[in-house]
Amino acid sequence: MAIKIFVDQGHNPSGFNAGAEGFGYREQDITYMVGIFLANILSNDPRFEVRVSRPTPETVLGTSNATSLRERVYMANSWPADYFISIHVNSNPNPEINGSEVYVYDLDSPAAELAEQVLLEIVRRTGTKNNGVRVNSALYVLRRTQMPSILVELGYISNYDDVQKLVNDQYQFAYGIYVGLLNYLGLPQIL
Repeated sequence: MAIKIFVDQGHNPSGFNAGAEGFGYREQDITYMVGIFLANILSNDPRFEVRVSRPTPETVLGTSNATSLRERVYMANSWPADYFISIHVNSNPNPEINGSEVYVYDLDSPAAELAEQVLLEIVRRTGTKNNGVRVNSALYVLRRTQMPSILVELGYISNYDDVQKLVNDQYQFAYGIYVGLLNYLGLPQIL
């Protein structure tokens, strides 16, 4: 049986639930591409089955912020996925703040172990700063999914150095998530 991975590309391309912006780039465009790269990598590994929340750059989920988040959770729960990975890009009013972090609902959980492995591989492959695995039990997609779920903040769109990586190293971010998943599952790389 293939391991079922739901890849949620955070935010919508326009209107409600649109993401952060910085240096002329939009979070929803970056998360879309990293998610597609990750889905393609997983699709080429027979040990996995994958679905994405946004199959096209124009895909809009829901009719409000709340229904957009609810639709993502519904898609994963109804499949049902074995793991949920939500991809995001961070922002901060202070342009010096940078790095990658991964959010989980609870630190004492399989999701936290997955988050640690994913974060280590992202940092190793892209050179972002390791800001650690953090708890945010208020995040709807972590609170309402019925499988181990992580929310990956790849880097800060408000930081010049991070944004260069977010734009130029999207495949490496995706591959880092993939290898982190393999490491968590104890599976060897075959791609």
